[in-house]
Amino acid sequence: SRAAAPPGPPVYVDLAYVPSSWSARTVDEEFFRRVRSLCYVVSGDDHLKEGVMRSILDALLAGKHQWGTDIQVTLIPTFDSLVMHEWYQETHERQQELGITVLGSNSTVAMQDETFPACKVEF
Repeated sequence: SRAAAPPGPPVYVDLAYVPSSWSARTVDEEFFRRVRSLCYVVSGDDHLKEGVMRSILDALLAGKHQWGTDIQVTLIPTFDSLVMHEWYQETHERQQELGITVLGSNSTVAMQDETFPACKVEF
């Protein structure tokens, strides 16, 4: 059981990493209401996060709805997920209403003997 967050104003940042692994279970509507970011990075391609991915994404919509401002938000997933694809399709209209863009990238970066997907974010 989690303790309630103490009252206080929201925190505004340019980039926030959404907790992964076991900590992903702590990400709820209150997290997105209190941590207001221009970009949220959803990383951690693991079975633990996949199990709570839908609730995290729905919490982003609910939390962003409470902001009451026209701040554009970019969601940056660092892995491919069936849950993410389904959520994107089912909530696309709501994302547009709230000013949320999901960043997808077909770009790759090659470093030494490794190639991996990547995207560039500029502020």
